[in-house]
Amino acid sequence: MVAIPSATRQPGIIERRGFADEGERARLSETALKAFGRLVAAWGLTAQQASALLGVSVSTWERMKGGTVTKTLSQDQLTRISALTGIYKGLHLLFVDDMADRWPQLSNSGVLFDRRTPVEAMMSGGIPHMLEVRRYIDAVRGGL
Repeated sequence: MVAIPSATRQPGIIERRGFADEGERARLSETALKAFGRLVAAWGLTAQQASALLGVSVSTWERMKGGTVTKTLSQDQLTRISALTGIYKGLHLLFVDDMADRWPQLSNSGVLFDRRTPVEAMMSGGIPHMLEVRRYIDAVRGGL
């Protein structure tokens, strides 16, 4: 969410706008897509994995990553990117070496993953699972 001073409220009162606001989605889309592209490269995701995590078809992802799509991302897509970039940041705070970028592709015996990789688990579990993984990473690093 983005904190925006409200012209309709008392001075100093902050109104919070989320991804449901069309203007905010339009403002954030290009930056979010670039961040997601960097995350895809860092984690070594395939086009299939990237598109599944973003909730689009492979062909749509191929167009998006090439920069030929300039449309506003949906609330769902921005929520997915937000969760994934939070995971990325949390992993880089938790690990000081390349494990931060390898971890999402490693088999994991934790309850959230059931011997799948975190990427596989998030692909099948969608946004709720992405948010669970984000909370898990934050808890492991002592952020909760």
